[in-house]
Amino acid sequence: CVNINVFLGSHFGGEHFSLDDCCKHGQKYGNNHKECTSLPLISGSPTCRIVQEQCCVTVLEDNMCTIGINVAKEQGACDSLLTSTCETKTTKMCCDCCLLGRAAHELDVPCDHSLSVGYQCSLVSRACCVDGASNNQTITEVSKTQKKSTEWEMVELRPHVFCSGKCAHLCVGNNTCGCLKGYKLRPDGKSCEDINECLLGSSNCRVGERCINTEGAFRCIREVSCGTGYELTESNNCKDIDECETGIHNCGQQFECQNTQGSFRCIPKVKCGNGFIQDALGNCIDINECVTQTSPCNRGHICINTVGSYICQRNSVNCGRGYHLSDDGTRCVDIDECKGPQEVCSGHACINQLGSYRCECETGYNFNSITRLCEDINECRHYPGRLCAHKCENTPGSYQCSCTTGFKLSSDGRNCDDLNECESNPCSQECANVYGSYQCYCRRGYQLSDIDAMTCEDIDECALPTGGHICSYRCHNTPGSFHCSCPVNGYTLAINGRSCQDVDECVTGRHTCAESESCFNIQGGFRCLSFDCPHNYRRVGQTAARLERSDTVRCVKSCQPNDIACVLDPTHSVAHTFISLPTFREFLRPEEIVFLRTTVPVYGSYHLGGYDVKFEILEGNVENAFDILKRVENGVGCVRQTKACFCLTKYLALVFTVLWTNHYFPQQVV
Repeated sequence: CVNINVFLGSHFGGEHFSLDDCCKHGQKYGNNHKECTSLPLISGSPTCRIVQEQCCVTVLEDNMCTIGINVAKEQGACDSLLTSTCETKTTKMCCDCCLLGRAAHELDVPCDHSLSVGYQCSLVSRACCVDGASNNQTITEVSKTQKKSTEWEMVELRPHVFCSGKCAHLCVGNNTCGCLKGYKLRPDGKSCEDINECLLGSSNCRVGERCINTEGAFRCIREVSCGTGYELTESNNCKDIDECETGIHNCGQQFECQNTQGSFRCIPKVKCGNGFIQDALGNCIDINECVTQTSPCNRGHICINTVGSYICQRNSVNCGRGYHLSDDGTRCVDIDECKGPQEVCSGHACINQLGSYRCECETGYNFNSITRLCEDINECRHYPGRLCAHKCENTPGSYQCSCTTGFKLSSDGRNCDDLNECESNPCSQECANVYGSYQCYCRRGYQLSDIDAMTCEDIDECALPTGGHICSYRCHNTPGSFHCSCPVNGYTLAINGRSCQDVDECVTGRHTCAESESCFNIQGGFRCLSFDCPHNYRRVGQTAARLERSDTVRCVKSCQPNDIACVLDPTHSVAHTFISLPTFREFLRPEEIVFLRTTVPVYGSYHLGGYDVKFEILEGNVENAFDILKRVENGVGCVRQTKACFCLTKYLALVFTVLWTNHYFPQQVV
């Protein structure tokens, strides 16, 4: 085992780093950051950079592969793994290959199978297969043959027990460990580390290819692209693209495509015969042999051009193209095409020449020497993106700029200014101009329509999910708002405009109680109450014209002279109490809703004898919905009225009578 410890100089401060330091830094960065795209370089050396990158990438791939192996061992399936990125593909590959090895073990198939599943997949499959084998099972070793060829050789080894299970890869017997292809044994004699073929120069990458080390192997990546007309094959070679076969050529209908190395040619389908020449559009044009050839006819003869050929005539007064015979018939005179009956230059300036003419084209046109016409220049195609800010439209001899929706053409005719659409009032309420468009919005109480995004629709606040909580009684929707209302009688709307407040008719004087009755206010109304003390009892205090909540009218015993029965009656006083109980909610179980307490001990001496306190419901308990619980707390009598049914009238007035007696009674429910 050779420990490579090459020191590299740095362009950043003159520090020196060994390759081992570069690798450790890359491994540490990969473990901490889980990525290598932002790997900081610790040295300016290209070799150190390669070592950093490869060690960092190797750590990530090892971690991803370990995750896949663990998933295969724990879950027995790889369906939960995704393959959207390169890293997750590694995890999925290792998981699937581990399942392959475990299946080979279960089927009692040798772990060193010959399937062409790839080098790394074979390693993972074999590791999982060997891991599932028993300790007395013989294992095989993968050996590397000579001359760049890889072959799996089955070697019978000693039982695994001779290595005591300490080897990371292979046990070759005599307590000696071995490594798989692409690895070397570490100094500890047990674990294996990857061989960096790129760093050692043992790769077979060609010129122009860059070696990238991988776990147990290496890859060759082309550094320079193949260029136009070529594509990179799986074998890392450049292959010519047949544009004619793939249909990516631009030959017209009158041409045939012929593939060439890195390009193609357009060959006209129509072949011109002798005496013709083919132009760029594939048309056959007659060749004027009398002009293109030097003295095609013998002396004493003149050349006359014909379609596809020429003839030689004995010398006579015969003029060629662009000339005509003079009036006397003795010489050839130039024809001034510019003054002829036909307009040869189509509105452009015409300049006559001997035997021909030339058109002086106006701005925006070019003269075509073949068709001898002035052709329009497409400025938008010749100068894309340099003439107009948005859109360019070619016109005869010029061009015209236009703008996209939301913009208008500026005064210079080229740039585009934002168009304020809000000036035309497109929105039903409010409009805000934005660059290239506009935005409609609504005032409070309205919302923008989902159909046209311009019309504002009223929001029905009462119909919203929270509409039942806006008003305490009833909600009325209005355009852009809402208002609350209360019952006609007994309530008035509060200052907040939402709650309903009870009207105290006893205070405002809006009740109809007689002078002998007391007004008692309840929620949404009032009650006229009157109470006369029983026979032989007299009222203590004056009866108020208005009873407050839980007011009590007390009567004490007042016997007539010689009324023995009255004197012997154990009841000494009667307390008459009116209580208004609002029943806005539903009772799901019995609850204590009224609590009364005596001001004297529940049992004690009263004059000569003892006394007791009794509580009774005299009125209002028609459906027996109420009951009384009596108990003693700290020597004082208490009574709690409980609710035992689920339905009550809106307001229920109960009349309690508290009796004071001279007799002792045990604690009981009345």
